[in-house]
Amino acid sequence: MMANPKTPTPTADTVELIKSDVKPSGLEKMRVVGGCRLNGKIKVSGAKNAALKHMCAALLTDEPLHLENMPTGLMDVRTLSEVLNHLGVTVALRQDGIATLHAGTITSHVAPYDLVRKMRASVIVLGPLLARHGKAEVSLPGGCTIGARPVDLHLKGLEALGAKITLEGGYVKAEAPEGGLVGGEVNFPFVSVGATENIMMAATLAKGETIIRNAAREPEIVDQGEALIKMGAKIEGLGTSEITIQGVERLHGATHSIVPDRIETGTYMCAVGLCGGELRLENTRIDFLTALIAPLKEAGMDIQQDGNDVTVKRNGAKLKGVDIMTEPYPGFPTDLQAQFMAMMTLCDGAGMISETVFENRFMHVPELCRMGADITVKSNSAIIRGVEKLKGAEVMATDLRASVALVLAGLVADGETIINRIYHLDRGYENIVEKLTAVGAQIERIR
Repeated sequence: MMANPKTPTPTADTVELIKSDVKPSGLEKMRVVGGCRLNGKIKVSGAKNAALKHMCAALLTDEPLHLENMPTGLMDVRTLSEVLNHLGVTVALRQDGIATLHAGTITSHVAPYDLVRKMRASVIVLGPLLARHGKAEVSLPGGCTIGARPVDLHLKGLEALGAKITLEGGYVKAEAPEGGLVGGEVNFPFVSVGATENIMMAATLAKGETIIRNAAREPEIVDQGEALIKMGAKIEGLGTSEITIQGVERLHGATHSIVPDRIETGTYMCAVGLCGGELRLENTRIDFLTALIAPLKEAGMDIQQDGNDVTVKRNGAKLKGVDIMTEPYPGFPTDLQAQFMAMMTLCDGAGMISETVFENRFMHVPELCRMGADITVKSNSAIIRGVEKLKGAEVMATDLRASVALVLAGLVADGETIINRIYHLDRGYENIVEKLTAVGAQIERIR
């Protein structure tokens, strides 16, 4: 680990920061022709849900932070780069998955609505900005429409560290006490990944000890904590429900490689479940997806770890219907619920999916039904009865994971599927068209 790495000189493959007036490409539709088996290799990108928090951690030090295995092509990464750049962070994103962030001087403590509205994760700048700069003003976040994800836990956690917080004009205005944040006890009434990350970052520079109880246990939390430790933080209990942080006076620069994206990994597993064939998923693992692997194997798939890669096969009979329930980690990920549902549309028998994390995450159901799926929703559960085939149709993506579920359905449907509003997809899946095309899919962006 480099204690004080130097910012690399930008090269021709450096991705320029997207300015706030740049809008998504006009290519907001996707055309998928079904009927192809998937065979070949796909390299899994670094985890979006970890990368965004690592970027915010750059606010905690005046030295450069180097991130490897970064999904630099994602729209969410570009959007957060805009937010950080507005705060004074220099961001260099390279197409080879290398990013360097340098917050030598924080030039603004305000994260404005025009930037934060594009992505809920932007609220994660609140904790590190407050910890290092002593004050922060962050617009209440926007983002996808899968249900209420209030920032109450973030704010109460920061108040436990001594912050004075007010809500005014749609902004969270926070100030640290004179002398900075102080350690405290944070007891979450329910598990929140974002709040855990926000408080953990803020606590690294608080005076004394902070204990976070009922903390999130996701692999991305562990990855975030390990990066902070490389930066000089003192953290114990990562991967458990109680995290203890001993505050330090300052953090320094570091180099960190981001954990593989388990949601992308699981998405391509579900794709094989639908289409058949065999994929080798490179640079990933299955130990952080046990809640998905078990029902996939129960349904009839063959999944094996092979060194740094994972092989996924379905060359035999139709998958059997199985039941799942989404839960915080290590339970079944809510971010894989839509993809699993798409896979179950062609199962032998029926399966039931219960959603316990977000209250509005079945919006993909009507779109799958337009393609011939047989799905009945009752309260927070959906019963999927397998049909003989899906038929191509024009459908609309409603959020990030719903959009990829429609892509998966299109890969196996008879005829042509047109998916509208695929800008959702670009938020979380890097080079998905190129990756799927390389393994036999017929898929393209269209106007």
